[in-house]
Amino acid sequence: MGRAFEFRKARKMKRWSAMAKTFTRIGKDIVMAVKEGGPNPETNSRLRAVMQNAKAANMPKDNVERAIKKASDKDTADYKEVLFEGYAPHGIAVVIETATDNNNRTVANVRAVFNKCNGNFGTSGSVIFMFDHTCNFTVKKEDISIDMEELELELIDFDVEEVFVDDEGVIVYAPFEQFGALQTFFEDNKVEILSSGFERIPTTTTKLNEEQQADVEKLLERLEEDDDVQHVYHSMEM
Repeated sequence: MGRAFEFRKARKMKRWSAMAKTFTRIGKDIVMAVKEGGPNPETNSRLRAVMQNAKAANMPKDNVERAIKKASDKDTADYKEVLFEGYAPHGIAVVIETATDNNNRTVANVRAVFNKCNGNFGTSGSVIFMFDHTCNFTVKKEDISIDMEELELELIDFDVEEVFVDDEGVIVYAPFEQFGALQTFFEDNKVEILSSGFERIPTTTTKLNEEQQADVEKLLERLEEDDDVQHVYHSMEM
């Protein structure tokens, strides 16, 4: 098992704690997908992917349909994806992905968390180079008729970095740029995509003692509580 597997295992131990937060995040993803490519999932691959993730998160179908209908309204505000960077205490690099309809508010909120938790709010490019931007797919095990080694060879043209199995399904990690091609590959080969997404995996991690970890966790938790924050990544060894 490689770096992506260990990263995923660590993140599974600390998922979004509140269901409402997860649904809010997916709701914003739906708005951005619909605004970008329209409300029909058959012709909008991004929306199709978000709907798969909604199903995986047990988001009620009615909620998804309402979100699509609301997003189709021209008066519904669009969300912009904005990236923030900085350092938590003890030199831990942090990358924050947000979806916001008011950038000034989001900047102020994120900066305030860094200031209150003894971190340093960074400039663009200050830590992002320490993370690999990847895409991932969880696909149905039963739809894979070959073993993992054969699957890796089958996917070699997509620069796949890692393939492994866990209790959710077969997990495939590849560079961010390969998302669309992999989605098409699985759909064309009748392999059911259970969920998909993007992650930023630290190239190196830093081990801290329990007291230092608590300092970093305080900052991470406050960031994740913000309504505009979609994902938080860091370089602390879990």
